[in-house]
Amino acid sequence: MNVAIIGAGYVGLVTGAGLASLGHMIRLGEANAERVELLQTGGVPIYEEGLEELLGESISSGRVSFHQSNVEAVEGAEFVFLCLPTPEGEDGRADLRFINSVIDELANEVSSDAIFVIKSTVPPGTVAALRKRLADNGSQARVVAHPEFLREGRAVSDFLNPDRIVVGAWDEAEAQAVAGLYSDLDTHVVVTDPTSAEMIKYASNAYLATRLTFVNALANVCEAIGADVLDVVDGLGRDHRIGPHFLQPGPGYGGSCFPKDTAALIAVAEDAGYDFELLRAVIHADEEQRRRVTEKVRQAAGGGLKGRRVGMWGIAFKAGTDDVRESPAVRIAALLQAEGAEVVAYDPEASIETLTMATDPVAAAADADVLLIATEWPEFKTVEMGRVADVMRGYRVVDTRNLLDPKEVRAAGLDYWGFGRPGV
Repeated sequence: MNVAIIGAGYVGLVTGAGLASLGHMIRLGEANAERVELLQTGGVPIYEEGLEELLGESISSGRVSFHQSNVEAVEGAEFVFLCLPTPEGEDGRADLRFINSVIDELANEVSSDAIFVIKSTVPPGTVAALRKRLADNGSQARVVAHPEFLREGRAVSDFLNPDRIVVGAWDEAEAQAVAGLYSDLDTHVVVTDPTSAEMIKYASNAYLATRLTFVNALANVCEAIGADVLDVVDGLGRDHRIGPHFLQPGPGYGGSCFPKDTAALIAVAEDAGYDFELLRAVIHADEEQRRRVTEKVRQAAGGGLKGRRVGMWGIAFKAGTDDVRESPAVRIAALLQAEGAEVVAYDPEASIETLTMATDPVAAAADADVLLIATEWPEFKTVEMGRVADVMRGYRVVDTRNLLDPKEVRAAGLDYWGFGRPGV
């Protein structure tokens, strides 16, 4: 099939490379000229495990091309995937200006048989509004909802081994046409109406954010009463009704999805006359978690942060990505800086201008009064803690991910502070 993809971000690039690997012809439109040039010369603008290889194979086979013009990208397209940002507006609602603009631009540039496929996360009711927008533009093109469920850091694997494919359409034939693009994948296809499909995406992200926030709150209680949260979640997760996933305590959720999608779902509910009080509490508890981390670092530094140096391991919002959008590590760093601390950070893939970035983990710990583990990169577990102890000015390690081995840290002469593990 001939597929146009508009937007060469995390979702667009992975979707394009994945569909090309399934044998489809992909024309990818991207407004950023520098990004298009990089892609055309074989570069990949984001870090995502397996993406460079998958995209390289697709380019070599001639199944992927890149275009700065959206109109050029949709030439001959049977499907037009919109993989565009829907950022959080000032009122918490999803900002749909990018999607609306592209629909207006392309409404009369595609055939009447073409199907616009909305991969972007959009509020329930958006596809219905887009169908009217197309009609108002004089276009007979169809539009369906097809939310993505790609985890950053595992997006390529998620595309090739999906839990499910969700398609929302009013016409069964349109739904099956989109589902047919994935016929080579062995997975369950959920076919529903567009509004329900849109809601599935919001419901998934809101639930996962709630689950993460619950386990963080649980860790705080465990710490207060003397229980070990790792043992607690091990026993909890072995209940088949619950399962072990998303039960790792940490500094709070982040990334491009959970923060904006929880706020957007509250706005969706509010517009429908329902106060989603539970989700408001989730957001409040998540914000409180970062303040608790800051307080723990303050105590580890001796009760104050002014003039103290904090070495930070990890700034990406999670391991396996270079994405720092809404990263809890970056937000905690800002809180520490606001209290007068100097933060020196290291991350294997991510960087940010607001922090001093070190070249390796040991360099980040040099002269630090406190070492803060903020992202769960596996390589941090292999750092020789004796070298870290030699270069630190202080001696306390605050591990928000419970990543390091407490015995190894203490054997190096350092004091280990985990989360939800008072006896460790």
